[in-house]
Amino acid sequence: MPARASGFKSPFGHNGYIGSYGWWEVELTRALELVREVPDFPSVGILFQDIAPMLADGSAFHSVIREFASRVPEQSFVAGIEARGFIFASAIAHEKAIGFIPMRKAGKLPGDVLSQSYGLEYGHDVLEIQKDALSHGDNVVLVDDVLATGGTIVAAIDLLLSAGAVVDRVLVLIEISGLPGREIIARKHPGIEVSALVIR
Repeated sequence: MPARASGFKSPFGHNGYIGSYGWWEVELTRALELVREVPDFPSVGILFQDIAPMLADGSAFHSVIREFASRVPEQSFVAGIEARGFIFASAIAHEKAIGFIPMRKAGKLPGDVLSQSYGLEYGHDVLEIQKDALSHGDNVVLVDDVLATGGTIVAAIDLLLSAGAVVDRVLVLIEISGLPGREIIARKHPGIEVSALVIR
């Protein structure tokens, strides 16, 4: 019998079934199934996506990074959103031997910075990058762990564009189904490709 994860939508378009597919697809599907859902964390009504079990499995983590890296064009930078976006973006940059741009919370970067405020599911925050992190026309792939309502990613795109960068695409580990994140990004920034490894 082929294995199937409850509520899991495979990135390969076969509803989470992995019985007759290539070993690499099987390994990536196994890796994504290690992400567990934690209800009411960090606040009531939030279904938290806990990536720690996947990160603790070296083979699983590598399969995710390898898949992400296959979707990043050459001659790009990878920007990661603090905090969990750092984990994936820096590993992708290492895999591709390209630059990593940290997008940090306010007050954590030295020197002159560019800032962008945004709302999220459980409050408000500010993202910053250093003014000299990018040059006009640099191609950037934006990476985060979860796409939900889209506010954080839209703010990150706005910040990268204010630095003169060209945002090539957005990569996320998980897209939450039933929430308008993808539509909000498409409405605000049409033409930017959004890609998720799994939809839940």
